[in-house]
Amino acid sequence: MPSFVKPSRAFAVATLCAGLLGIHAGAHAGSAVYGAAKGPAIGGYDPVAYFTDGAPKEGDPRYTLEWNGATWRFASAENRERFKAEPERYAPQYGGYCAYAMSTDSFSPGDAKRWRIEGGKLYLNANIIAQSLWETDIPKRVIRADGHWPARKQELEASP
Repeated sequence: MPSFVKPSRAFAVATLCAGLLGIHAGAHAGSAVYGAAKGPAIGGYDPVAYFTDGAPKEGDPRYTLEWNGATWRFASAENRERFKAEPERYAPQYGGYCAYAMSTDSFSPGDAKRWRIEGGKLYLNANIIAQSLWETDIPKRVIRADGHWPARKQELEASP
């Protein structure tokens, strides 16, 4: 960036977060779900529990399901069946990547403990800073992230 161009505060913070978190494109080849290449989606947490229990709950390896190129874990057989019936309802937005980062057209891992249900959808953020920035204007951030996600999703799915 030329020295005469002064970056916005949001851009500066996003850049700092990107550097600290190792934000990168194409993180997990073939799947648009964060963590799919390394293990269970969203770190093994049950995506249904956010809606039914109002809190993150670790999934049990006995209750798994393959969906969208990833293995998902659930705390119970009932939650697995709920997810199986309506995966789009329960799966986190942006494949479990950080909602704030996606609103800046970046990738960052989502943290299953930094979450919020907004408008009936589950959003994860990378850390308390990203979540705080995202929460300053959720409707605007969602619109931006929704606009960036289709191209980013396609990029992830096309990665070798």
